[in-house]
This record gives sequence, structure tokens and C-alpha cells, in this order.
Amino acid sequence: MPVLHQMQMSGNCYKVRLAAHQLGIPLTLKEYPLLAGDTRKPEFLAKNPNGCVPLLGLEDGRCLPESGAILWHLSEGTKLQPSDAWTRAQMLSWMFFEQYSHEPYIAVARF
Repeated sequence: MPVLHQMQMSGNCYKVRLAAHQLGIPLTLKEYPLLAGDTRKPEFLAKNPNGCVPLLGLEDGRCLPESGAILWHLSEGTKLQPSDAWTRAQMLSWMFFEQYSHEPYIAVARF
């Protein structure tokens, strides 16, 4: 079963949990407390040199960081990902906008 390395309060982690739930993909959740520094330890940095969550650990040992990449991976070939190239590009456009022009302001204000 894939392992989602995450923080419960993180909006980016929530997006991954929500998509997995909607797709019926079970996840094992591994929680990282906000101020514990666990994502800066060598064993975590070996999985994600950026030292942040979410991080999806796959059953074959590979690890995928970044919520957008994880969402894209989980939604591949499902109803959550459009079937035609133009609509997929529009989907990615919205995901990039949300991540870099919207989410930073929400996360900072929330913190």
C-alpha cells in the first residue's frame, strides 16, 4: 500500500488524501509534526532532498514529492484526469496557478 508522508494540517497533503479517497486508493498515512524537524533528518532527506511533505512512497520503493505530481500520478487513466490533450493542459494550468499563485497566500495566512 502506498505511504503518504504528510502533515494533517497541510492543504497540499489534504489534496492528495482527497483524490486518493475519491479514487478508492488506500493510503497508509505517516504523520510528520509541524515543528519536530523530522523532514530534515537524513532518512527523510534520502527520500525527498527538498525536505517537505507531501511525499508519496510507492510499494516498489520509489518516492514522489510535490502534491501536483502526486495528483497527476494517482489520477492517470481515471475520471479525475481528462482524456483529451487540450483539457488536460487546462487542468495542469489550473493546478500550476493554484500551487504557485494561490496556495502560498492561503498556507501562510493559515499558519
